[in-house]
Amino acid sequence: MAVKKSVGTALVTTTPEAVAAAGAETVAAVTALPEAAAADESFTGAPEAPAVPDTAKLPPLLAAVAEAAAAVTLPTDLTQKMESAMKTAEEFVSFGQGNVEAFVKASQIWATGVQDLTKAFAATAQEQMDSNMAIFKALAGVKSVKEAIDLQTTLARTSMEKAVTETSKITDASMKLTEQALAPITARVTLAMEKFGRAA
Repeated sequence: MAVKKSVGTALVTTTPEAVAAAGAETVAAVTALPEAAAADESFTGAPEAPAVPDTAKLPPLLAAVAEAAAAVTLPTDLTQKMESAMKTAEEFVSFGQGNVEAFVKASQIWATGVQDLTKAFAATAQEQMDSNMAIFKALAGVKSVKEAIDLQTTLARTSMEKAVTETSKITDASMKLTEQALAPITARVTLAMEKFGRAA
């Protein structure tokens, strides 16, 4: 009994006899492989891992595979892409090291500036304490209420002017310190925008 089977656009007719014959041919070919290898005197088994396979000792099929594998090389564009990727990775590592150095420098500037500001605060506090002691001594030596009120008014005005001046100095010093501490980091951000902004 013939079996009709559609293969692609063609209609193929197979019979059980044809299928059995094809199966017998396949079994015979597979069975003959070890005998063919044994009959081939040049075949001595797998090579002992030489650097380049000796094709004279391999069966013809394996020799063809070895030659094809030896002929395979990476395409030029793939090699260029790999080199470009390695270069980019090196640039990222170098840029990261620069960022760490900038952060360390900014931290050092900030620490030094904070120490200076702390000294300025301490000096201002000492001056204020000395001024208060002078006020108490002056008030202790007054002879009338009017003199005490005049002295207190003058000292209060002087203290207020000094406080405003010192606050302005400390504010200016704080702003300047912030700018100096952020300068290395700002420079790195600018460099990143120039370097990697162009690449994008």
